[in-house]
Amino acid sequence: MKKYFTLLFATLTLISCSHNSTTENSSTPESMYFPPNDGSTTWETKSISDLGWNQSAVQPLLDYLNTKNSKSFMILVNGRIVMENYFNGHDANTVWYWASAGKTLTSTVTGIAQQENYLNINNKVSQYIGTGWTSETLAQENAITCKHLLTMSSGLDDDYNDDFVDAAHLIYKADTGTRWAYDNVYVKLQDVVAAATGQTWESYFNSKLRDKIGMGTNGFWYNDSSTGLRTYSSTTRSMARFGLMALNNGNWNGTQIINTTYFNQATTVSQNINLSYGYLWWINGQSSYHLPSSQLQISGSLIPHGPTDMFMALGKNDQKTYVIPSKKMVVIRMGNAADTQTMALSDFDDVLWQKISALYQ
Repeated sequence: MKKYFTLLFATLTLISCSHNSTTENSSTPESMYFPPNDGSTTWETKSISDLGWNQSAVQPLLDYLNTKNSKSFMILVNGRIVMENYFNGHDANTVWYWASAGKTLTSTVTGIAQQENYLNINNKVSQYIGTGWTSETLAQENAITCKHLLTMSSGLDDDYNDDFVDAAHLIYKADTGTRWAYDNVYVKLQDVVAAATGQTWESYFNSKLRDKIGMGTNGFWYNDSSTGLRTYSSTTRSMARFGLMALNNGNWNGTQIINTTYFNQATTVSQNINLSYGYLWWINGQSSYHLPSSQLQISGSLIPHGPTDMFMALGKNDQKTYVIPSKKMVVIRMGNAADTQTMALSDFDDVLWQKISALYQ
C-alpha cells in the first residue's frame, strides 16, 4: 500500500510539473523583433486581434488622426508593426521633417561621442569649438558645459535669439543651471561632436547611428545657413527604427549603440527646474513641467492620459515619437500641426493618447 501511494504521489507531481511548465511556456513574453538592416521592406507585423486589443477603437483613432492633419502613424509592439497608416498623399517612402523631435538624435550621437572618448558632456563647450561662440563675457561663456545644452539650462536668452544660433544672438539671460528655457542653441552640440571627432556632423551621425540601425540613406540633414540650424528628415519607418532602439535602452538587435548608463540619464529627470525634461528628451509622469517659451511651472503630468513611464521626442507641428517601456510600445506620428498651436507639445498629445489607450484598455 505504501508503495502504491508513493507511486501515486510521484505521478501527480509529474502531472503538476508538466501543467506548470505548459502554463509558463504559454505566458512566456514575446521576443523583441528588429527589422533587418538590408534595405528591404521586411518588417514583421502583429494584428490588433492577436494582441487582444479593441478593434472598434481603431477607426475612431484613424478618423481623429486624419482630421488633425496627420501624414503618418505607426504603432510597434515588441518591435512588430501593429498599425501603419498614411494620410493626405503620404506613403512609406515619403520623407518628412522631424523638427525638434530630432533633438533626440543630437542627444544620442553626443552620448556616442562621449563613450568613444571624444568628449565629456561635463566639459565646457568652448573647449571643443573655441571661445566667442556667444556674445557673453568669457567667464559666462566658459561656464556653459555640453550638459547645459543637453538640459536646456545654458542661461542664454531664448526670447532674443529665436531660431538664430550665431554668436550675435546668443546673449546672457541667467547664470548656467538656474533657468530652464527651450532653445535651439542645443545645435552647438553638433559642432562640438564634429570638432571633437574630426568628422563632419553628418558623417559621424550616419556611421554611428543611422547606418547601424538601418534608418536608410534617404534621410538627410537640412542646414539653414541663415539661422545655423540643422534639422533632420526621414521616412516614418526610419523614425520608428530610432524609437525601437530607444525602447531597448540604446540597443539594436544585440548591439549596444549607445551605452545604457548615458541613455538612462538622457531619458530621466536631468535638472531640478523642469522635471519633465532629460537630455533633449521629454519625460511623462512627473509632478510638474514647463512648456516651451514659458517660465511657468505647471503641476501634473505632461500628458495626463499617456503612460506614466513614457518618454518622448516632440517636434514642432506635432512630430512625435513616443516610447513606452511598460508596454514594449513605440508610437510615431508625423504631419502638419494638428491645431493652430505649433510648439513641440500641444493639447493634441493628450487627446491622441485617449484614443490610443482605448485600443488596449
